[in-house]
Amino acid sequence: MQNIVKRLMTLVSVVLGLSFILGAFPTTVQAEDLIVVGFSQVGAESDWRTANTKSMQDTFVEANGYRLIFDDAQQKQENQITAIRNFIQQEVDYIVLAPVTETGWDTVLQEAQDAAIPVIIVDRMIDVSDDALFTTWVGSDFKLEGDKAVEWMVETQAEELKIVHLQGTIGSSAQIGRTQGLEEGVEANQGWEIIAQQTGEFTQAKGQEVMESILKQHDDIDVVYAENDNMAFGAIDAIEAAGKTVGVDGDIVVISFDATRAGLDATLAGKINYNVECNPLHGARVDALIQQLEAGEEVDKLAYVEEVTFDATTITQEDIDAREY
Repeated sequence: MQNIVKRLMTLVSVVLGLSFILGAFPTTVQAEDLIVVGFSQVGAESDWRTANTKSMQDTFVEANGYRLIFDDAQQKQENQITAIRNFIQQEVDYIVLAPVTETGWDTVLQEAQDAAIPVIIVDRMIDVSDDALFTTWVGSDFKLEGDKAVEWMVETQAEELKIVHLQGTIGSSAQIGRTQGLEEGVEANQGWEIIAQQTGEFTQAKGQEVMESILKQHDDIDVVYAENDNMAFGAIDAIEAAGKTVGVDGDIVVISFDATRAGLDATLAGKINYNVECNPLHGARVDALIQQLEAGEEVDKLAYVEEVTFDATTITQEDIDAREY
């Protein structure tokens, strides 16, 4: 009996000792105090998307009080809907969605609302029957981006232009806004004509494939209006392989969007004439919104990011070195 008592006392001493040691070295954030964020990303189709993902993954870490559940949808909306339902089952605190397309979200977002989980939309916008289905949206004014490109063409290019239009993923907000900007510009300038308009799906490979096909049909191209840097890279490769030149003093003017580091390198090199920024660093912005919501504060329904443009004739290496992506 005495041996049993001694053993119990020894065990208690060990437990108390461990408790003291753990208490002397507390973790920064207790697991139960972490804010759990479920993030459904479109995919990894471009340099922009990669930078956007990294921004979110770098922000939503335990050191900042978060646990991130990340899902790559691989460009499929059905994958995103499945991911959102999984987030709901896991009872996350917030759902962050970078939608593949604008439509088709009402049902699953109603499920999130029924579960009292706030939904934050990033990058592309969604078109739902009731805006109450999402809490807030953070992203770019894609129509304004297109307008900036059109304004540059009006100021720097000839009155008569034959334009090749490489569109992004059809139905995405970036494609809709940038396409609208160009089409309104063509309508307002009688000498402009879109001689080819086709999606390159925001990828370099598809952009090159589409441009190769267009070059076989058209020999009188003045401008390529590519809705992101990766498609612009593909188009440039196709144009140069066909024996033509691009950019400053080239045969064909290239306009691009995103202003990734690689895109700006091409702009500085004179391959891309004009590049419109689309800032992907949304992590800190989403973090700030979540902190407001945690504090019981109201947030703006729409939060547009400020963006700039880069002209090949004025861009400097210092401009590129100052970029975070």
